[in-house]
Amino acid sequence: MTRRLHELDALRGFAVCGIMLVNTWQHTREHLKGPERNAVDWAVENLLQGRFYPIFSFLFGLSFVLFLRSAEGRTDQPRLVLLRRLAALGCLGFLHQTVNPGEVLLPYAIFGVMVLLPASFLPRLGVLLLGVVMTVWAVREGGGVILVPGLFLLGMAMMEYEPPEWLLTPVFLASTILAVVLGYLWVRAAAGDRLLYFRGLYPTAGLAAATAYCTGLLLLLRSRARERLLAILSPLGRMALTNYLLSTLAILLALPLLTADPTRLAVVALTVVVLAAQVVFSRIWLERFRYGPAEWAWRCLTWMERVPNSRIGSKA
Repeated sequence: MTRRLHELDALRGFAVCGIMLVNTWQHTREHLKGPERNAVDWAVENLLQGRFYPIFSFLFGLSFVLFLRSAEGRTDQPRLVLLRRLAALGCLGFLHQTVNPGEVLLPYAIFGVMVLLPASFLPRLGVLLLGVVMTVWAVREGGGVILVPGLFLLGMAMMEYEPPEWLLTPVFLASTILAVVLGYLWVRAAAGDRLLYFRGLYPTAGLAAATAYCTGLLLLLRSRARERLLAILSPLGRMALTNYLLSTLAILLALPLLTADPTRLAVVALTVVVLAAQVVFSRIWLERFRYGPAEWAWRCLTWMERVPNSRIGSKA
């Protein structure tokens, strides 16, 4: 179980990396005066955009089950605790919306209350079927934020079923082929081939790529690169909320420089610098504390008490 938790942290950290790059690019594009496009725009649109928030949404549903199990061991009202947790996230998301319109925390909190809490009363097969139905419907409607509830439910179902590891390789191969084919069709459709266009093409390509990215990373975590990957990605994932909020601050502060660069290479440079700094900061912080600053505050609001955070033997 401990190994799986480390891998979940790594997946979450991986999603943080992708979201940082895509968010930086989106903010930059929104503030540009001209419609000029370049290779960076093409790469982000066709390889990265719509690929990482599905991962984060899926992991949010999965983590919901983990937290529910933990709450059931501490209180006789676990769903009330979860409701407070989602309410606290909603308040934070509302504040975040004032500086970053379109952010995900507030929708996550709303969908969590509307979908995850009721689904916690369903049998796992019901959660899985409902997740599949809602995800298929959202894809047919063009994707976007309406994909989140279905992915929440699929994440819940994945935690309950715990599929065998031998599925990783075939799922990786199948999803990679599907992502390449659908991505190619989308590029053709976007270039003007209306015969290939349908509303669900782009979100389907995004979900296929997200699956390929996740399973590919999990396969790498079973190779010799495991320890190095965990050392980089796991701290980012354990402090995902803190790093997500800090990345917004970094993007907004750097926006004048980003919009002044027509090559969009500044987008990539800022992402690399900020993520590298966050890896260092997260590792140092987690040597002394159990939770990141935002994660600790969220946990305190959830339990309505001051949660111990300092590690034994630290000077904090």
